[in-house]
This record gives sequence, structure tokens and C-alpha cells, in this order.
Amino acid sequence: MNEELIKRAYELRSRGFTTGEIADELNVSKDTARWLILQVTGKKMEEGTQKAPVDFAINWKNLGSSSTRMMHVSAAMADLALEYGDVEVVVGITVSGVPFATMMAEIIDANITIFHPIKHRKEEDARGAISSNFASVEGKKVVIVDDVITSGRTVNEAINILNDLGANPLCAVVLIDKKGIDEIEGVPVESLIRVSRLG
Repeated sequence: MNEELIKRAYELRSRGFTTGEIADELNVSKDTARWLILQVTGKKMEEGTQKAPVDFAINWKNLGSSSTRMMHVSAAMADLALEYGDVEVVVGITVSGVPFATMMAEIIDANITIFHPIKHRKEEDARGAISSNFASVEGKKVVIVDDVITSGRTVNEAINILNDLGANPLCAVVLIDKKGIDEIEGVPVESLIRVSRLG
């Protein structure tokens, strides 16, 4: 891992970001974020895990800093979602999935809601949650939207919560899939970009 990522992880931690939020901000796995933080504090991880996790840091700032570029990419993501039928609610995973979800909902004339994953919650017994400030998902055909899939845990969590609430998840759509996942819990996963590690 490069020194710049370690420095950014330290800055985010000093501003009160959780490990999960740091992972999202740097577009790395939670394990990688934890490793970066430990490099700053000088603490050593358990024996045999001192090497950096195999991961790819994704920087999509050139996309995220332009509403025009975001709209075009969101239109492509909406096109992927519509292959699975009519969408009634677009579920954006906080934080980085929300801008895509908002634009996608506008493009396909659907409602929107937000999913707060467990990695952003501070309580130990917390679980992910759908915001009550937005559209209801009960009995609705929904699409889950995020920026990057690293392990698939967050999308898996969203699917389980949505199923518990009586929603019908049609698919998950992401900008970048770092894991090469085709489906989670029987729900198809579509990505605009799939990263493959050779060798």
C-alpha cells in the first residue's frame, strides 16, 4: 500500500471516521482500511497478517466531481437495472451509492430510499437499516445501488434487510466490482466495470 493511502486513512480516523467509513471513502475493503489504520498507529496485526491485504484502491474522483459525468454513468447503471424489469424503488447504499441511486431514480421514474450498512453504525449490536425518511420498500420491486463491491458483504446485508421488510430485490447495480460477483443470495449483481486480478 502506498504512503498516501496510509496518510489519508490517518486523517480520516483523526476526524472521527469509523473503519467502515474509511473503507468507503478510500474505496478499499474494510480489512485494508483496518490494516492502513494499524500502520499509522504502529500496532501490529495478528501473527501472519502483517502484510497488506490484496486489494485495489479505486479513485473515481474525476467522475464524482462532475454532475454531468455522474448523470451519464447513472444512466448506464439504470439501463442495467431495467434489464430485470420495472423498478419501483432504488435503494442507495450510503454514502457513495446515494448519488448514483438518486440520479437513477430520476432517470427511471422510481422512488428512492437509503440503506445504512452496519459498517457505518457504532453500536455493537446494530444491524443495517433502511431510512424511514424516504420511500417504503414493503412489497416493492427494488434495485440496490452502490459504487464499489469489494467483498459483497454490504450488498448481502442490504438484500437480507430488504427481504425482511418484504421487498423484492431485482438486482444490485454497482459502478465497479472488485470481486467478480455474479449474484448474492440469488440476486443478480451487475457492474459497469469489473476488476480482474491476473496471476
